[in-house]
Amino acid sequence: MKKALVLAGSRGIGAGISESLRQSGVDVYAPSSSEADTSDISSIDKVASGKSYDIVVLNTGGPPAIGFYDITQEHCEKYHTQLFYGFFRLLQTLKINNNGYIFLVSSYNVKEPDPKLILSNAYRLAFISVLKCISKLFAERNITTINIAPGPIDTDRLRSLVKDRDALNKKIPLGRVGTPKEIGDFVKAVVENDIKYLTGVTINFDGGKSNYVL
Repeated sequence: MKKALVLAGSRGIGAGISESLRQSGVDVYAPSSSEADTSDISSIDKVASGKSYDIVVLNTGGPPAIGFYDITQEHCEKYHTQLFYGFFRLLQTLKINNNGYIFLVSSYNVKEPDPKLILSNAYRLAFISVLKCISKLFAERNITTINIAPGPIDTDRLRSLVKDRDALNKKIPLGRVGTPKEIGDFVKAVVENDIKYLTGVTINFDGGKSNYVL
């Protein structure tokens, strides 16, 4: 039986991925963001030390909307750890079994930055760069790495950021926001079908909302 670690797996996108993997017969450990807080290195070390998994999903909430002139050193230090070094440390510490998978849940804003989400844009993009670099290292052990870049998904975070859902839906070609289950079922399909050659890539989940080509 495959074993998976899904960070922030108790709600939102993490919960969607956890449920889909469980339906596929995977043994899923899905700690909440408080149980495995990526902004707290001691918490990450506790989760990762001495553990091994076949599937690792790097997932965490993002910073609130903070204006450029309101960002402080404390904000930078916290979210650098939460969105960048915490993931870095996790991958250095735990063991990912040969033929496994690493999925990062980031944001489509890494290609079309949202001026209201400066910290999220910056630190998520930085870690995607790391993931791209180490995808070649992990490929030597047939470990696939995929960055999932969601657009608007029906989660608590979206509801906190967007007040007018009808207006948002009109901006999305599909006419609606996505669901955590759709992302979960994508992860499930990759694992179930042993798709390995799709590695070191970014997959956009945005209902056609973005305008970038690559």
